[in-house]
Amino acid sequence: MLNKFSIDYVMFPKHGTHERTHTTDDPIEAEEILMQLLLAHASIKAIRHEGVPLTGHQFDRMLKVAADRIISDLLRESLHVDALAVKTRFGFAA
Repeated sequence: MLNKFSIDYVMFPKHGTHERTHTTDDPIEAEEILMQLLLAHASIKAIRHEGVPLTGHQFDRMLKVAADRIISDLLRESLHVDALAVKTRFGFAA
């Protein structure tokens, strides 16, 4: 049985090319691992959904959602405001 999401990445791209894969059936967990990989400056090689590689707009959309969540979290913490204020003031998802 295929996992719903598989993410191929290189954790330390400046120090090697050892590729790893994170698999999950939970779309929220997939977003969270993408958030962690972005924050860690990892090289994200591929995202697959039910074994099919996401390309172009689909791949970019998953990364944009993860990046928006990072930005939203940072703004909430730095400005000490709630999610609704971040959405209203900056347009990032709550």
